[in-house]
Amino acid sequence: MHKIDIELVEMTLDVMKYTIDRLTATNTKIGKPKKEEELKALVGETVTKAGIGGEVAFKLWKKYLMKATVSIDHPRHLAFVPASPTRAAIMFDLVTSASSIHGAYWMEGAGGIFCENEAMRWIVSLTGLPDGAFGVFTSGGTAANLSAIVTAREYWRKDDTYKREKGLIITSFGAHSSIKAMAKVADVDILLVESEEKLTGDDLRKTIDGLTFHQRKRLFAVVATGGTTNAGIIDDLTGIAEVCEKEKLWFHVDAAYGGGALIADSVRHLFNGIERADSITIDPHKWMFSPYDCGAVIYKKPELAKEAHSQEGSYLDIFKDEGAHGFNPTDYQIQLTRRVRGLPLWFSLAMHGTDKYKQAVERGIELTQIAGKLIEDMPHVELVREPNLSCVLYRRIGWKPEDYTHWTYENHKKGFALVTPTKWKTTDGFETVSRFCFINPDTTKQDIKAILESMK
Repeated sequence: MHKIDIELVEMTLDVMKYTIDRLTATNTKIGKPKKEEELKALVGETVTKAGIGGEVAFKLWKKYLMKATVSIDHPRHLAFVPASPTRAAIMFDLVTSASSIHGAYWMEGAGGIFCENEAMRWIVSLTGLPDGAFGVFTSGGTAANLSAIVTAREYWRKDDTYKREKGLIITSFGAHSSIKAMAKVADVDILLVESEEKLTGDDLRKTIDGLTFHQRKRLFAVVATGGTTNAGIIDDLTGIAEVCEKEKLWFHVDAAYGGGALIADSVRHLFNGIERADSITIDPHKWMFSPYDCGAVIYKKPELAKEAHSQEGSYLDIFKDEGAHGFNPTDYQIQLTRRVRGLPLWFSLAMHGTDKYKQAVERGIELTQIAGKLIEDMPHVELVREPNLSCVLYRRIGWKPEDYTHWTYENHKKGFALVTPTKWKTTDGFETVSRFCFINPDTTKQDIKAILESMK
């Protein structure tokens, strides 16, 4: 398996051709899943004692398996939070894998970690955090949020008063699902402010004032959102920061989706207050056009993260030796083993420059305004609320929840588009509505118009 032979050379050429074709394609199909039994019937047994050979396996991938996946970068994939990695970032993802770098410690990964840190300095500069702030790349928002909250909890427990207490955090109903998942893993309780609109400093103040004595004792952190996944809403970061500073609470901002908009002049002011955070999550694989999986966690005081996450072991002692000194990403987040997942972002930034990133993000915001105007001009649809960042919530007048679901599946089945419904919290409960999320600058006004007209 580890020898170089003619089959390996031919396979490498096949893979390069596939990659070139994928990178230069201008009319890719959106793709759609098949049931497991259907795929099994098409490809048969692929993992066998003798192997089926690289050529056969690759043909099965191209003919059947690749087509049963959704192209996340398709211009009419407007569901969830899509991705649109640059061609440069995708190319360098190949280089990252081929270089076989272990990115946990400087001793092994110095060159790759240096590149990651160059990209990280740019991201940190967007936040306005004070000198000394820094971060590391993670697998995604969940790992970043978990790393930040574990850091906050360990810092809180430095006071012996809280050693035996189960921590409590406050966030909004509109916070990402990963906050709830992360709280389970960190074994902390979570209190939701029951609103999907902007979480304000006043909301937080009232919530804290309503806590019992023991709840207040257990409260150690607040998680605000810099762009909710559902509607692109940015919380009142300045107001929340003021309350957290007064109450001596850790202030974390989950900007996994919205953080890319920090580079956009048109909306940067909406993030005022983020520079007062103790930690921030941003996902470059969302609105910074990096391939999956690439998240980031940033700390105002990285030394606190190092105290919480640095791992000990006799086999790891050499990495802390004077001869191995350098920045060790594993010391600042929950993972030990890691790839240098920030490397593709670095290459894309180095190749294109940050001005092009700004233009691409501004295009997503522009598409949101275009969609909003189209919806206002069409009699069969209407806005649920004012669009935020690159999210648009709208309803098809007269539709029931099952209508939205049927429409989604029909469009996807045709290979036309993937736009999914969501639920919006109202005073009377939850309403099923449709949702756009614009990330890909290649999406056009005509794409949006055609999707809306398919609802007639």
